[in-house]
Amino acid sequence: MSASTDPTSPGCALVTGAAVGLGRAIALALSEAGYRVAAADRDAAGLADTIAAAPGPMQPVPLDVRSQTSITEAIDLADRHFGAVSCLVNNAGVALPKPATEVCWQDWDDVLAVNLKGAFFLTQAFAARRMAEGLPGAVVNIGSTHGIVGVADRSVYGISKAGILHMTRMLAIEWAAAGIRVNAVAPGTVMTPSRQAILDDPDARARALGRIPSGRFPTAEEIAAAVVYLAGPTAASVTGHVLVVDGGTTVC
Repeated sequence: MSASTDPTSPGCALVTGAAVGLGRAIALALSEAGYRVAAADRDAAGLADTIAAAPGPMQPVPLDVRSQTSITEAIDLADRHFGAVSCLVNNAGVALPKPATEVCWQDWDDVLAVNLKGAFFLTQAFAARRMAEGLPGAVVNIGSTHGIVGVADRSVYGISKAGILHMTRMLAIEWAAAGIRVNAVAPGTVMTPSRQAILDDPDARARALGRIPSGRFPTAEEIAAAVVYLAGPTAASVTGHVLVVDGGTTVC
């Protein structure tokens, strides 16, 4: 039996930014949960590492979310290999640690193109296909606590993530009757490879931990578990929700 016809699978999940960090952890967790995973990224070598660690069927999918052509081709490839994509995880994102007074026009365009515009149009393409077939679907967007509370020197990134969180609510309402659920996970600071270089500095690490009431960083696996929940059938009545995983940071 091919992966695309396996009746025991919960479906096919397309995960963006799956080559490293949170995206890799999410792709592996969905694979462990039984999904056929289309792991999407521009980093072919990183995707190969993710796929080598996967416990179940996983297909590399080249994707640049800044390109509508690439978005269409990615969904087409996932559909051909695994059958129709039933779950989309918008994880791909870029950061911009820079004071607001130093942000240039191109900085703004570069961050918003990936973090918000690309996520919107990929979600649009996914939902249009599901609705055309009369099929339900699940979208999980990866936001950030920076989209909930203010943080110095992260203005454009935070604005883009605030946009992702409100996009979640807007699309959830618009598509609820069609059976397309749209939710988000908003992680706090997670010790991923991209954060490791910064947080290896004892002072920076102490400052970061000082903002977390629980006294520890959430793990990538905890974020991935939240995604698996929101994607799955036990969250069938959950839509338009932002699940914050931050050790209490945004409660203060």
